[in-house]
Amino acid sequence: MSTNRKLTMAQAIAEAIGQEMERDNTVFVMGEDIGKYGGIFGATGGLLDKFGPERIMDTPISETAFIGTATGAAAAGLRPIAELMFVDFFGVCMDQIYNHLAKNTYMAGGNIKLPVVITTAIGGGYNDAAQHSQCLYATFAHMPGLKVVVPSNAYDAKGLMTQAIRDDNPVMFMYHKGIMGLPWMAFFEGSSNEVPEEAYTIPFGQAKVVRAGDDVTIVTLSQMVQKSLLAADELAKQGISAEVLDLRTLVPLDRAAVLKSVAKTGRLLVADEDYLGFGLTGEIAAIVAENLDTVALKAPVRRLAVPNVPIPYSRPLEQFVIPQVKGIVEAAQALMKGHVAEGVAA
Repeated sequence: MSTNRKLTMAQAIAEAIGQEMERDNTVFVMGEDIGKYGGIFGATGGLLDKFGPERIMDTPISETAFIGTATGAAAAGLRPIAELMFVDFFGVCMDQIYNHLAKNTYMAGGNIKLPVVITTAIGGGYNDAAQHSQCLYATFAHMPGLKVVVPSNAYDAKGLMTQAIRDDNPVMFMYHKGIMGLPWMAFFEGSSNEVPEEAYTIPFGQAKVVRAGDDVTIVTLSQMVQKSLLAADELAKQGISAEVLDLRTLVPLDRAAVLKSVAKTGRLLVADEDYLGFGLTGEIAAIVAENLDTVALKAPVRRLAVPNVPIPYSRPLEQFVIPQVKGIVEAAQALMKGHVAEGVAA
């Protein structure tokens, strides 16, 4: 595959959708502002001109209606993609997502397939306050019936989106606004990378070591991967070798990759932008705790995540509650010393 051009995550997602629409005429997209506007985060940019309004369909502001429509269309043999503009809006359509989309294949004894991809924007860091800044992927991962995909860069985003569209199960495809490469929003440049023109897939449930290391494992995903890589650069200057593991998908979860990395380093830091309580950090910590017969820890597991408070509008407060590069560095330093750093959630 050729990799001589760089795309943003938004461009990579739109390209994957376009290629699958060309390959399979049962694929179509619906959502708010996904047509002429191209999606407010660029995930459907340019698709209306290629495929027209019958396959790139702008909808009214009624998430319950169009996600319910997607579920019915999938049951009838189509492969819809529905964009839930912000994941924070899931509350108004959760009955359609969880009591219908996630459960109906099981309740029908496997006699229907529901190949729906729900794309949705996650994350804060740009002062959009409590109703537009959450991640919430652990919420969906907690509930059986949904696959949960959370890419950290353009290359992964294209391969995972292609895989999601071809999957016969409902998939939550969650992209962080801060790594989409939008010109009007600050983003981490490491998320824009070389992407082949050809279609390709990345299998679900395969985490990736994005930086090898020997002293401490940082398990993370989404924008926090980019922050963790910057933290690993800083730690290297201090003689600390950090291994960064990008989970890429939460459902299915690559438990083996987590255990393999922690067995090598003996130290685990879970860095997450979702909430600390009852979330991803606790799940990863539990996986390691349940396997202490094969994984020897040199220090207690550390967790870094958003405390259980709404995301503040105030920039200083938002920066305080969302883990930053400095906090990851301090947490890793504390792990090396065998204690919790002041101000680090654990």
